[in-house]
Amino acid sequence: METIVLDIGETLVRDDRHWASWADWLGVPPHTLGALVGAAVAQGREATDALRILRPGMDVEEACRARAAAGRGEHLDESDLYQDVRPALGELRTAGVRVVVAGDGTVRAGELLRALDLPADLVVTSDEWGVRKPDPEFFARVAEASGAAPKATLYVGDHPADDLFPAAAAGLRTAHLRRGPYGHWWADHPDVVEAADFRIDALTELVGLVGVKKTTGSTASDGSPASDASPDGTTKVVRRGALRSVRQAY
Repeated sequence: METIVLDIGETLVRDDRHWASWADWLGVPPHTLGALVGAAVAQGREATDALRILRPGMDVEEACRARAAAGRGEHLDESDLYQDVRPALGELRTAGVRVVVAGDGTVRAGELLRALDLPADLVVTSDEWGVRKPDPEFFARVAEASGAAPKATLYVGDHPADDLFPAAAAGLRTAHLRRGPYGHWWADHPDVVEAADFRIDALTELVGLVGVKKTTGSTASDGSPASDASPDGTTKVVRRGALRSVRQAY
């Protein structure tokens, strides 16, 4: 790989502050909103559907603007980063890999991320590009920002429908990260196993993948071929419902 592009939410940045702030804004206990987010994830729905369950008909974008106007907008600092972010990105750059951060987020989120001075060559959000995942145009922009051929570009993310499937459809190589609600719940879904070139549990594993050539099928976090076989040799069938995606369109 010449370039590694990383998603933002639940790849680099923990979302617990995000959801806790929403719970406070809506006046509900954090565990209530957290449970509803989990239910939405398990059903393959948008996580923001949890907000609409609490406030039917809620316009989330309008609510975001109201929060910002009230001085309770986005906040991001070093404590919001997963602990493996700086070591992994630093090692990748030392290895001569171009590192790009590109995921869904507001203009403000992009400003906050760049203020953290991450070891990355480019940090950009969807609102800065004017297109959000999983729109194919977003991944066209990713390919352009990569500066490398699609097959020499690895997109890393936790969300199958927003990260993995559209990145693969764009011809990019993909790494599914078992992190966050989507990353954990959908990790062993057959569609994810089929679509991912690599499946990892930590960003520090990316350094070991830099020189790995594409093989048939996906790989486990140690770089070995992934398997859905149980210890007794039978096939493990993972059924977790339907992913919120236009998976068949890819």
